[in-house]
Amino acid sequence: MRVLAVLFVVAAALFAFAELADAIIAGDAREFDTAVLLAFRNPADLADPIGPPWLEAMFRDITSLGGTVLLTLLTITVTGYLLIDGKRATALLVIAAIGGGNVVSDLLKRAFGRPRPDLVAHLVDVRSLSFPSGHAMLSAITYLTLGALLARVHSRRRIKAYLLTVAVGTTLLVGVSRVYLGVHWPTDVLAGWCAGAAWAMLCWRVALWLQRRGQVEPEGASGADKGAKS
Repeated sequence: MRVLAVLFVVAAALFAFAELADAIIAGDAREFDTAVLLAFRNPADLADPIGPPWLEAMFRDITSLGGTVLLTLLTITVTGYLLIDGKRATALLVIAAIGGGNVVSDLLKRAFGRPRPDLVAHLVDVRSLSFPSGHAMLSAITYLTLGALLARVHSRRRIKAYLLTVAVGTTLLVGVSRVYLGVHWPTDVLAGWCAGAAWAMLCWRVALWLQRRGQVEPEGASGADKGAKS
């Protein structure tokens, strides 16, 4: 049942991504994208986002949580922690999952070639293509993958729930920040979430499969402790 549940979630996320892509290609998403993007701007001045100045500053900081530099540093930090704890196979899985996700994100951007929104002013500098949102997709891949794998390391349910809640919350905030700052259409972010969640779920499923085969450290076990005991 767990396998079927994971496959269902992955299939649903991929189906949603395909529907969004089809709507964009057909031009059916323009009205929705425009309405949501304008909802975040002052009608009298489209260069001015809604809310006080501190809200714009907050979203500028939040959006950096989905940037390549920070996600790379986070991945290196978590990988180092896993290596110190003796979980070498899990560390390798983290690198493969996040590295592979970056490649998939870049290939999708090149395949669709959607330009950035030209409806409102961009509040941060951007240079790449728009669909899917790299920040939304890569934050979903990184935070959900790390959250799931780190939750696997712990046996207490409260810790598992906390890690996964933080991962999901951070992913959602990063995506919203991209629309607020005017650098992505809402459908770019939705598609990024769908693709990133599907990839993270697949990686989590692979981790469980490898664990059963004895190629990944079991849940809640410390590789360093096991090595010391032996």
